[in-house]
Amino acid sequence: MNRPPAVPTVQIENARVKVTEWRFEPGAETGYHRHGMDYVVVPMTTGTLLLETPQGEVRNPLTAGQSYTRQTGVEHNVINDNDHPFVFIEIEMKERR
Repeated sequence: MNRPPAVPTVQIENARVKVTEWRFEPGAETGYHRHGMDYVVVPMTTGTLLLETPQGEVRNPLTAGQSYTRQTGVEHNVINDNDHPFVFIEIEMKERR
């Protein structure tokens, strides 16, 4: 399926963190990827995201302002499964050297 791309905007990047705003029009996707860092997601919109994972499809209901965290290694494609735009902030935590 050919979906429009989600739009990432890096807000902050330094030696410790990378903060990215992700904007999804209805049906937009990130593309399949593997996370190289632990991260926190802060939903700015309430709705459901569809995740295509190695284990199959998962629907992830999210509520604006209710954050969650995941560890390095997560693999998925994130798709806006809503009929409205969806936005979240992703905070990736870099390893201290």
